[in-house]
This record gives sequence, structure tokens and C-alpha cells, in this order.
Amino acid sequence: MNTLTMNNAVPATGTRDLASLIGRILLAAIFVQSGWSKITGFAGTAGYIASQGLPFAEVLTALTILIELGGGLLIVIGWKTRWAALAMIVFLIVITPIFHGYWSAPADQVMSQYINFWKNVSILGGMFMLYAAGPGRWSADKG
Repeated sequence: MNTLTMNNAVPATGTRDLASLIGRILLAAIFVQSGWSKITGFAGTAGYIASQGLPFAEVLTALTILIELGGGLLIVIGWKTRWAALAMIVFLIVITPIFHGYWSAPADQVMSQYINFWKNVSILGGMFMLYAAGPGRWSADKG
């Protein structure tokens, strides 16, 4: 029976499926939105990347769009989900200390960068969970 009742603290199948779908959508939403905003603000994003001392800012911007928007959409639809989550894991490990290093931020930016750093660490945890558990039944991958 697919109800909200739980046996041994495990939600019923329908509840797990719905939770997996909602979780994927919510986890990916920040990346889909961010990737899209980088398309519409490509020059500004490339400038910001260059300001961090990174070479090939335009190439890195395009790669970031591919990872954020492409990976985010793959997670939403649940296709190649574990691969997309793994790409996000690597992406987050690389970019988080570069762009949200609160320990070296100007005093007026420390709190903002601190919050963004730990937000990314939390999202990283979600991506590890998605990698481990897979997308669920309501996905293009079908679990």
C-alpha cells in the first residue's frame, strides 16, 4: 500500500518516489538558475572569473554553464543522474574554495562568503546522497 505510513522508518514506495523527485528538482534548481544567468550575463561572469586570477575565463564560463545548466537539467529529469551528481561533486570541490574563500575575503564580505561556502558544502552533501541513492523511480533513469 502506497501511503504515508512507514515500516521500520522507511517511507512507502510512492512517498519515496515523490520525495526523490522533489529532492532532485530542489537540489538542481540553484544550478539551473545559475547556469541560465551565466548565459544571459556571459561577459560579466567571464570578467568575474578572470578577476579571481583564473586563465581562459571565457572557456571556463562556457564549461561552468555546461556543468550548471546541463548537469542541473539532467538531475531534474533524472537522466544519467549519478554521472551528473558526480560532475557536480567535482565542480563544487573545485569552485567552492576559489570563489567563496571567506578566510581571505575582505572584511565586508566575510559573512556573505562564509554563508556561501557552507551552502555549497551542504549542496555537496546532497550531491553525494544523490550519487549514492540514485534518482528514484520517477526519473528517466528509473532508479
